[in-house]
Amino acid sequence: MHSDPFKEKAIRWADQFEHCCVLDSNGYTDLNGRFNYLVAAGSKHILYAGEDAFKELKNFQETYRTWMFGYLGYDLKNQLETLISANKDSLFFPDMFFFIPEYVIAVSAKGIEVLLGSADILGEIASFPLRKVQLQQAAFTVDPAVCKDDYINNVKAIKEHINRGDIYELTYCQEFFAENASIDPLQTYMQLNALSPTPFAGYLKLKNKYILCASPERFLCKTGTRLISQPIKGTARRGKTVEEDLQSKLRLTSDLKEQTENVMIVDLVRNDLTKSAIPGSVSVTELFGIYTFPQVHQMISTVACELAPEVHFIDAIKNAFPMGSMTGAPKIRAMQLIETYERSKRGVYSGAMGYISPDGDFDLNVIIRSILYEAERQYLSFQVGGAITYASDPEKEYQECLLKASAILETIKGPL
Repeated sequence: MHSDPFKEKAIRWADQFEHCCVLDSNGYTDLNGRFNYLVAAGSKHILYAGEDAFKELKNFQETYRTWMFGYLGYDLKNQLETLISANKDSLFFPDMFFFIPEYVIAVSAKGIEVLLGSADILGEIASFPLRKVQLQQAAFTVDPAVCKDDYINNVKAIKEHINRGDIYELTYCQEFFAENASIDPLQTYMQLNALSPTPFAGYLKLKNKYILCASPERFLCKTGTRLISQPIKGTARRGKTVEEDLQSKLRLTSDLKEQTENVMIVDLVRNDLTKSAIPGSVSVTELFGIYTFPQVHQMISTVACELAPEVHFIDAIKNAFPMGSMTGAPKIRAMQLIETYERSKRGVYSGAMGYISPDGDFDLNVIIRSILYEAERQYLSFQVGGAITYASDPEKEYQECLLKASAILETIKGPL
């Protein structure tokens, strides 16, 4: 991030506003993405979740038909199915938040463009001062909401549900948190993004609430009439040497357990997209693709379809939400058991963040590998998890959680 002065100036400029959102592909090649970098700042209109959030989002979009940025929280599931969220919530983020910005600036193959607002704003950004800030050793500790023994026992209990046939797979997550955590949210995000650049990174500010996101996963995007989802299931640690790294990647490529996890979720995503698709148009365009990120190799598949003309694109989002990669299969039973075995309300975590364009295209990530921060109460939280299947080893699942948390822990330098 620091190698591009415009990007750094733009995000610092946007952070002056009460509401802003910055989305960064970090230079990854993405045939399905329209932008390398998007900055949205200021808010003309805002929308929070009511009793029928997706209907309200549809009305909001149809009323203004312009750029919209925001997120959908995981617990919107309760409006879609007969489900509850009674676990502890220490962040109090709204279940949904979208805003119509005063300004939208894009960086793409076309260069730098102002998509909303006066072009004069580029001069203001160009003259915005940069400042060097060194992150200090964190003056707080990070605690697990679930001790390791309880985590291990819960994985064993979830495996019993799998053996009984209640579910095939469940994404079980745990929270790590810090109280009295005084951080500079923007500087922390920039440090995280420098340490772990990912194709669906993002920074969202909602007054005193912040999402600092280093996500490698796309939930759903729409380009024209085409919908694409790219679920991740399958993780391997990077090697310390070139040879070790190659061996780790090759092991992931042929790992039957990881392939089993992945294909279960691919089937679930296919089913979700079928609800919105022209019949016969759903296809798996890539199965078990291996992609490399700074801390991990990931197994990613791509599922695509043609949106049926009678289906509103907001309904297509609703039909696939929450994403299968963060729930399990069958989806509803998995979400019921998630509520039983997890200790913390997911809230924004494992929801989706991104943009909707004036022409109804959109791109939404999966909010994982992310720090959530409530500045007024100085509460910092991040959650990590993994897919539990019949073949899962509880100890290895716990170690995978720590691997996924490694970039965040290194960023905040808080002892665990």
